[in-house]
Amino acid sequence: MLKQFEEKMAKSVESLEYEYSNIRAGRANPNILNNIKVEYYGVPTPLQQVGNVSVPEARTIVITPWETSLLKEIEKAILCSDLGLTPNNDGKSIILNFPELTEERRKDLVKDIKKKGENAKVAVRNIRRDANDHIKKQLKANEISEDEQKNYEEKVQKLTDKYVDQIEKTIENKSKEIMTV
Repeated sequence: MLKQFEEKMAKSVESLEYEYSNIRAGRANPNILNNIKVEYYGVPTPLQQVGNVSVPEARTIVITPWETSLLKEIEKAILCSDLGLTPNNDGKSIILNFPELTEERRKDLVKDIKKKGENAKVAVRNIRRDANDHIKKQLKANEISEDEQKNYEEKVQKLTDKYVDQIEKTIENKSKEIMTV
């Protein structure tokens, strides 16, 4: 019965981790390119599907398209994105250099990370509320006993605690990653 609510809580944590993967920490991470689409024969195509993305150094990503005619399109897509990076085109590939983050920028990113983490915790707590409402409806409809209600509510609280702890650890890890110079 509680399976659907646990799945929703797990999805909240997954969603947070996905959001965090798009935050650049001063180190080159190919995941920040996940949302970039390139016009490929008139079809918006994910960047990873039109070329090879590699990380030769800690602060550099190199994108080598399968067709050199795509260099301009890739460059345009990166410039139009909100990554704040300037692509360098060497005629064969696109090079993205990641500048060192300033202390102020790191602190801003950590604030953003904590805010997103709080939103994820709120989502988990909302799922707990929905689960408890579902349990109360079942009790009113005489589908479960009061003892079963208490038992289910305890299980829901344990699930909530588990996922909130997971979110806390995720926030802590990402914050450490950002603040590490």
